[in-house]
Amino acid sequence: MDRPGATPPHDRDGLRALVRALVDPLVPHVRAGGARPRIGGNAAHYGDAAAALETFARPLWGLAPLAAGGGAFEHWEVWRRGLAAGTDPDHDGHWGPVTDVDQRLVESAAIGLALAVAPEHVWDPLTGRERDAVAAWLRTALDAEPVGNNWQFFPVMVSLGLGRVGVAHDRVPIEARLDRLESFSLGRGWYSDGPAAQRDYYIPFAMHYYGLIHAALGPGGARAERLRERAAAFALDFRHWFAADGAAVPFGRSMTYRFAQGAFWGALAFAGVEALPWGVVKGHLMRHLRWWLRRPITGPSGLLTIGYGYEQPLLAEQYNAPGSPYWALKSFLPLALPPGHPFWTAPEREAPPLDEVSTQPEAGVALMRCEEGRHVVMLSAGQHHTWVRHGAAKYAKFAYSTAFGFSVPSGSWGLEQAAADGTLALSEDGVHWLPCEVPVDAGARDGLLWCRWTPWPDVEVETWLLALPPWHVRMHRLVTGRSLRSAEGGFAVDRDAPFRRADAGAGRARVAAPAGAVLVEDLTGARNGRLVEALPGTNVVAPRTVIPTLEGAHPPGEHLLACAVLGLADPGGADPWPAPPSWESVRETLAGHPAAARLLAVLDGVARETPAAPGAAI
Repeated sequence: MDRPGATPPHDRDGLRALVRALVDPLVPHVRAGGARPRIGGNAAHYGDAAAALETFARPLWGLAPLAAGGGAFEHWEVWRRGLAAGTDPDHDGHWGPVTDVDQRLVESAAIGLALAVAPEHVWDPLTGRERDAVAAWLRTALDAEPVGNNWQFFPVMVSLGLGRVGVAHDRVPIEARLDRLESFSLGRGWYSDGPAAQRDYYIPFAMHYYGLIHAALGPGGARAERLRERAAAFALDFRHWFAADGAAVPFGRSMTYRFAQGAFWGALAFAGVEALPWGVVKGHLMRHLRWWLRRPITGPSGLLTIGYGYEQPLLAEQYNAPGSPYWALKSFLPLALPPGHPFWTAPEREAPPLDEVSTQPEAGVALMRCEEGRHVVMLSAGQHHTWVRHGAAKYAKFAYSTAFGFSVPSGSWGLEQAAADGTLALSEDGVHWLPCEVPVDAGARDGLLWCRWTPWPDVEVETWLLALPPWHVRMHRLVTGRSLRSAEGGFAVDRDAPFRRADAGAGRARVAAPAGAVLVEDLTGARNGRLVEALPGTNVVAPRTVIPTLEGAHPPGEHLLACAVLGLADPGGADPWPAPPSWESVRETLAGHPAAARLLAVLDGVARETPAAPGAAI
């Protein structure tokens, strides 16, 4: 993000400056559009009025805490005029009422926060008629039916704002929503996001984030203590999702919210939850923001773009309008705290050393800290999402990486379009590929993950993932009633800089480049290596990549596939290459594993692939 004012933050003043640097490019659009600013074409599934409200409201996630902590912002009048117009039924900028399962309900939460922490900027200067209109519009948000997940928090946020400015409303439905939200608790600080399989960043930046705001601003009591205690427990797991440089593992939906990934750390401070020493909490947030500021995440005018590591429309969800990325400003919540708060006075500290492997069964993942924490690999089994765009790529791949990201498909023809990194994909014709989409019967224990998936009615795959940092081993029992081809990808490597080394052949494919080194080694069969140049714009970190891949051919019957995968963020030339774990050492590890009984039975009962001649064509 190469813009004046976007100085990498290290302290409170730096964070204040960053909020203004991010919001200033929006000011001309809000001034010109009032309640309905337009910063691009709307391709989301909701209409233009809701998309304009999103662009208007989401900056308040940063502006409201900035104001609450005494930070200056010269353009509050622009937002006040927009709020008055958008809630006035007689104004041509009116947003329309909040209805059931409505994007307007999502955006009402930011307005609720602004009323709750900075009423002197968004409420007090309004006329009595304007206040009445704002209150009436927000009451429609209290009555609207949310989705049965983190959306239940949006009326809660509105209630906090209305309560702060003295607008009477019924809190009984609010308490019922909070009861329902607490019913999603899974233990050890984890929630589900409603009755769903996802355990993604919506847990920290939605379920915990809003819960911590309610704990800080709500009526207190036993519920507030439970919300704080769960957040403190969750922090012990969530810290494993970040590499030493602040990068978070790219995973799941809504990737365009970018540094909202780290918003949980600021919410801990806002609610006074010292889950880790304050200097460590501060370090997690600041390093994360600095990592993002080294990425081209804004366009020429300074507006945040749709994408992750760069502008990437292919990544967008059907609910991402042009203003969607500004949910990233949720990371600025600690600006509401006074300068004497220990979050600000504590010196920033590096993350302390952590275990090499953290297995988190509630999420069905294992986090591997490689290269002394400079690279984090997430092994995943059990999560899926069939509604969002590219749900299989965002949830059901087997390996995700802070250094190499992951890729989404760009079409249906060939491996170049399939971009099958981090997964096993199967095909009948060698052209159209099906990866794991909906894993079932999944579990995770002590660095071993497992799941089952059925890409066709007569094809079943059982998959096991074993963490052996810096390697991980993937094992699959394939039972097929039809002839199939397979392609199993390692991590995707940036191919813009010249490779230091790249080769593929019998049983192996590998690449060493300035951006990292990746090796995928067949352990049991006759698969051959290939370097697949994925189509541009598929990977979330690098625009152009190559994917070291193993390919195989499998007649009807039962087959055992296994490979070892290595990714090095700092390869140091990768020559000589590290030796992969031997099949015998893998078997020894599994022999003492408390959850490997089923896998060992499979290994004893399934023959390996019939060896092919070295370099044989698939």
